Amino acid sequence: MTIRAVIVDDEQLARQELEYLLLKSDDVEIVAQGSNGVEAVELVRAHQPDVVFLDVQMPGLDGFAVLKKLLEKGRKLPLPNIVFATAFDRYAVRAFEVNAVDYLLKPFDERRVRQTLDRVRSRLAEVVAGSSSTAGLSTKLPPSKDASNETVPAANAVDDRLDALVRLLEQQQAPVKSTAAKVVLRVGGRLLLVEQRDICFASIEEGTISVATHSIEGHSNCRTLEELLELLDPNLFWRAHRSFVVNIHRIQEVVPWFKSSYQLRMDDRRHTEIPVSRGQTKRLRELFNL
Repeated sequence: MTIRAVIVDDEQLARQELEYLLLKSDDVEIVAQGSNGVEAVELVRAHQPDVVFLDVQMPGLDGFAVLKKLLEKGRKLPLPNIVFATAFDRYAVRAFEVNAVDYLLKPFDERRVRQTLDRVRSRLAEVVAGSSSTAGLSTKLPPSKDASNETVPAANAVDDRLDALVRLLEQQQAPVKSTAAKVVLRVGGRLLLVEQRDICFASIEEGTISVATHSIEGHSNCRTLEELLELLDPNLFWRAHRSFVVNIHRIQEVVPWFKSSYQLRMDDRRHTEIPVSRGQTKRLRELFNL
């Protein structure tokens, strides 16, 4: 069985990389590519692919808004399998909450792409076997019965499922809860309360989160950077790399690096240099009009 795929990402390099990795599998055909959410909806309508590899962060309609649009059209169009692509781990949970097949972290890993294709093949096999009523959902929808105990089509159950997913997306788009003004750091045997604006960056290594300000360095009790980000002001802090979160107001210098990449020189006492992942280069350029 050939897997007909659509790739949608506003970064051309990301599209090219994913295309290269997908086409290593003989049963994958890239039927179309797009660069924004509006194109994603139109490409699904035009090509009705088996799977859409969808970037989460795009101008206009983001990946989740695209899925909402597809769900709204789902009663007329077959809903494809969805694979979200993102540079942020925290989107993983949300991806599965909205019934995506899988998510891929940027930069893409060949082994993970193969695993994702295996998931897609499994979903498609379920559809062929008749165990799924919609192409994009793995939920089995048994026939329902009306008041006279007559079996009726499962279309109502499909509609209910789509409506539930739309409501979930709307809930996910609710305003973010307020963050704490200060963060607790362990410095030696002391617990210090640090103003968020004083934090330069946070990093994780072997499960330990280190936090640096201009004058002190300590450790957070948070277990992951995702957990720490929940406490931080999203207008101040940016995950520049999988292992680093930076305060954008504490970036002292943007240093051009190898092959159009960048490093950030922070204003902590060590003037630490932090790499910017390729997936976040676009965000860096937006922040500082590079």
